Amino acid sequence: MNFSNLNPMSFRVPALIIVFLLSIATASAQTVTAEKSMALKGIMEKMGREMQLVTQAISKEDWSAISSLAAQIASHDEPPPPEKVQILTWLGPQASKFRGFDNQSHQSANAMVQSANQKDGVGVISAFAKIQTACLGCHQTFRKDYLQHFYSKP
Repeated sequence: MNFSNLNPMSFRVPALIIVFLLSIATASAQTVTAEKSMALKGIMEKMGREMQLVTQAISKEDWSAISSLAAQIASHDEPPPPEKVQILTWLGPQASKFRGFDNQSHQSANAMVQSANQKDGVGVISAFAKIQTACLGCHQTFRKDYLQHFYSKP
């Protein structure tokens, strides 16, 4: 086959079409991923990091850091209203149980702030355990079904 007679410009249009189609496919895949990532996931991840930092602060008896972190946990963000409605609708009659776990974490985090401000290590650890218990209860009750419903993950 003789390639010397081929015009390089004849490949330009098909190549541009392929690049264009690939960019659309990539953008679509990113959009689907972005749409599936709910705000609640980011909120939970942030609280997880804060709880890990509390553990480190407890080991150092850094009461100021504990108080600050516990205040952040107590006033954690909520999903935007449309997502919140979507989650509460999905929860149905279980919504009150979900809210109960959330309220327990808020109350316990506020108790941890107070204990840290008093430099009460036992009180801090007790409040920390109550937060962890609320988190564990919520995760064991809802996480598997939540991931299945909103992320199609088992």
